[in-house]
Amino acid sequence: MAAREAPPAPDPAVAPVGGRRAVERTADIRSSRPYLLSRSPLRSASFRVVSVVTLVALDVAAIGLSLYGALALREVYYGHSPILWGILWDAEVNWLPFLTLVTVLVFWQAGLYAQRERREGFGRIVSSLVIVALLVLAFGLGTGHNFNTFGIIPTAFVLAAVLIGVFRTSYETLSREALHVLGVKRRAILVGEGEHLAHLLRTLGAARAGIDYDFVGVVTRTPEAVALPQLGRLESIRSVLALNPVDEVIVTDSDYGERELLQVVEHAHRRGVKVRIAPKTTELLVQRAEYVPGQGLPLFELRPPAFVGTDWAVKRAFDLAVSTLIIVLGLPLWLLIALAIRLTSRGPVLYRDLRMGLAEHPFEMFKFRTMTADAAARQRELETANEADGALFKIRDDPRVTRVGALLRRFSIDEIPNVLNVLRGQMSLVGPRPLPIRDYAQLEDWHRKRYLVLPGMTGLWQISGRSDLSFDDLVRLDFYYLENWSVWLDITILAKTVPAVVARRGAY
Repeated sequence: MAAREAPPAPDPAVAPVGGRRAVERTADIRSSRPYLLSRSPLRSASFRVVSVVTLVALDVAAIGLSLYGALALREVYYGHSPILWGILWDAEVNWLPFLTLVTVLVFWQAGLYAQRERREGFGRIVSSLVIVALLVLAFGLGTGHNFNTFGIIPTAFVLAAVLIGVFRTSYETLSREALHVLGVKRRAILVGEGEHLAHLLRTLGAARAGIDYDFVGVVTRTPEAVALPQLGRLESIRSVLALNPVDEVIVTDSDYGERELLQVVEHAHRRGVKVRIAPKTTELLVQRAEYVPGQGLPLFELRPPAFVGTDWAVKRAFDLAVSTLIIVLGLPLWLLIALAIRLTSRGPVLYRDLRMGLAEHPFEMFKFRTMTADAAARQRELETANEADGALFKIRDDPRVTRVGALLRRFSIDEIPNVLNVLRGQMSLVGPRPLPIRDYAQLEDWHRKRYLVLPGMTGLWQISGRSDLSFDDLVRLDFYYLENWSVWLDITILAKTVPAVVARRGAY
């Protein structure tokens, strides 16, 4: 009888969490459970099923209510009294099964039932409902259905957009709180070296998509970089995963070669563990790359992210329409703010701040004045108190800010006059935030790609932490926006800006 193979010796570089010791036996991979049947994927699948079923139920309820509401409003508009609710319900029953099927299929294709952190936002909901409305209209015309009035479709569309947006926002809020109460956490191991590892930990924060992180430890050769337990070195990743059951391994791509990353992925997937890699800035740029066939080596051409042609026309039309609406509806608020500014401090109501714009050409950006009249002259003496990273200048308790200005800044109301710059073609509603000349002068060359498009009133900065992020992280968010722009992304960012401002994340 052949001698049994001795188990491998424990890796001395591995520090098991909680004092546990374990030895991973050498075994044929075919004898272990498949990835999809391992603990982490099964648990994730259970959560996903509950989440998808809940979202589908909410969407169907919203569609049903919006259709019924549109039918009722049509009766009111034509003065039918009393309203025959039973007949309305019959009409609802006739259309709802088809409408439900089309909505769920379109939403599924649009990624509206994806995982929480990958789920598309309000902009995608609106675009998907447009497709649903067109399909319903085409089906009705093709089958000879008598709509009586075509106004029922846009009415149902508006009601559906509002209800689905409200229902989904409520679901996200309640489910996030439920996860906190139940103590659901992502157990994660960080893999990286030195400053890259420390930056990864700072940027990740404590949670993602409403689920808290439980950082078990780090796999690194530089344990002094972060205040987390060192579980081992990259060479011992197999043993680390055997001793520490986790849900995710998060890797800094800048520290390791291709072979080492593949090794991490291989061992993690055998354990049913997800692998997430923090991208380099260059990888964000490749998203718009166009493949150029080569003889021996595939090449990718990096195209500039300028908005031209149809993209420019759509974005400009959207900017003009929404900006005009903001001015018309917000005029009473503008007058109240102007009165408050004039009564509490000396100086003009609007402040013209010189900023760097498209193609690195300066322009005057309009804001409500929030500082004293001599604020610019006092800038130099406050440089040593700067609390922001990189090119930015921020002071949490800036002595130049007036009492009314502090309130306006707290909720970013001082930025509303930017819509005047949008109408003048100097800014867009959404885009990279324009920097003051003082900040612009400190930029590095790789930062300047953000000036290939119009600067924006709001952007990914405003909904992703604002002043709590480092400047390089903010620029990377600009790059992501430039490479992934769509009018629906603009709508999503605008929709998320309001709760971000109300929550006052990173604003001072």
